[in-house]
Amino acid sequence: MELLDIVRKSWGFTGLVPARIRYTNAFGNVLVEDEGGQFWRICPEELSCAPLGTSVDELQALQSSTDWRMERLVALATASLGTPADGRCFCLKIPAALGGKYEVENFGTVTVQELVAFSGDVAFQIKDLPNGAQVEFKFVK
Repeated sequence: MELLDIVRKSWGFTGLVPARIRYTNAFGNVLVEDEGGQFWRICPEELSCAPLGTSVDELQALQSSTDWRMERLVALATASLGTPADGRCFCLKIPAALGGKYEVENFGTVTVQELVAFSGDVAFQIKDLPNGAQVEFKFVK
């Protein structure tokens, strides 16, 4: 499945109606342009998807920022795991929004598509929980 279709399916509950993928970073964050020309950032480690605005200049500034490039984390992840294969990105095994740490022991690699789908699905399931609520994962075969 194409990343755009995955974004539509997994993050549509936020109001995002994606038109095209603008950028992805080494940790699977995705900058998306919606049908109305607004830009959105999907941040899988934070289980978030938020509108950014419509300014191409601001989008380009974000894309070149330290926040977007995540240089320190990418350096740590690369030193520990090597460079991800094509189509893969670094990730937090346990998302920060669920208590996962930005530490090497919590780094892994996954396809961008799997990360965006997983994070969107989890974000949807916990969207109405109050901060600090306990979450339990049940894996079904």
